[in-house]
Amino acid sequence: MSDHDELAERRRKNLKLIQFSKDDQTLVESEKPKETFADVGGLEDVKKKIRMNFILPLKQPEVFAAYGKEAGGSLLLFGPPGCGKTFLARAVAGEIDANFMHIELQAILSMYVGQSEHNLHDIFEKARENKPCVIFIDELDAMGGSRHQMRQHHDRMLVNQLLLELDGLQAQNDNVFVIGATNTPWYLDSALRRPGRFNHLVFVPPPEEAERQTILELKISGKPTESLNLSKIAAETKLFSGADLEQVVKDAVESAMERTFETGEIQPITQDDLKKAAKSRKATTLDWFATAKNYATFSDVNRDYQIVLDYVKKHGIK
Repeated sequence: MSDHDELAERRRKNLKLIQFSKDDQTLVESEKPKETFADVGGLEDVKKKIRMNFILPLKQPEVFAAYGKEAGGSLLLFGPPGCGKTFLARAVAGEIDANFMHIELQAILSMYVGQSEHNLHDIFEKARENKPCVIFIDELDAMGGSRHQMRQHHDRMLVNQLLLELDGLQAQNDNVFVIGATNTPWYLDSALRRPGRFNHLVFVPPPEEAERQTILELKISGKPTESLNLSKIAAETKLFSGADLEQVVKDAVESAMERTFETGEIQPITQDDLKKAAKSRKATTLDWFATAKNYATFSDVNRDYQIVLDYVKKHGIK
């Protein structure tokens, strides 16, 4: 087989992997999420902004058409890891009964020159063929980092292709909703933040106390427990992310299981199990806030991250 034939065969295999069905263990799957904003506790400001930019243009297109706006566009969710950015993106798709495509970098990359860009283009084409569709790009900084800091030419070309797809030069992007998520938006290529691209920046903070209690209730549901005061645990886990709270419950479960193996009988999760688990951990969001605060204070020329400073001040984060 010649080099040309081998490249063609590899390209054919790559294209076969990028399908719209999830029945064939594809690299990029499509689904229609059942989650809606009703399943998202709190985050009212976040949901309000998303409604204005994504939901309402689709449900009331005539109003937005009067102002020269079409349904579609791009939204960038940022904040500490483990705070529900992916869940929010799924809820957007559920709200508008849209197809949902969750893209990760490993689904795009190829060892062959030009293939990664082709893979990305194919995904956007599939989304355009199946409107309305939400494309969710997780860890956007891994794909759309600053081109000035990239040493490899093919890395820069992938960013260029992403910009091309967002601009819709190859096809119209109406009713294609692109949502990016990143923990470090300040590392993104500046071109991605221009109007028409990821110009809507939305901060997704850690859950508030009432939301933390709800998360704990969900995570502990169905497990053997004694009478628990989850509101107290929620009050003691300030700034914990949803992922942090899930780990607290896992630690408490392990403690109960250890007693079960010792006694030979199923032991319930106790208040003390949860309290000890919470005290043994610190909020992983604190490291993120330290970095974000420094950037917002000293490098944020356009004050894009003033909301982070306001949050830090309000919650007394040092």
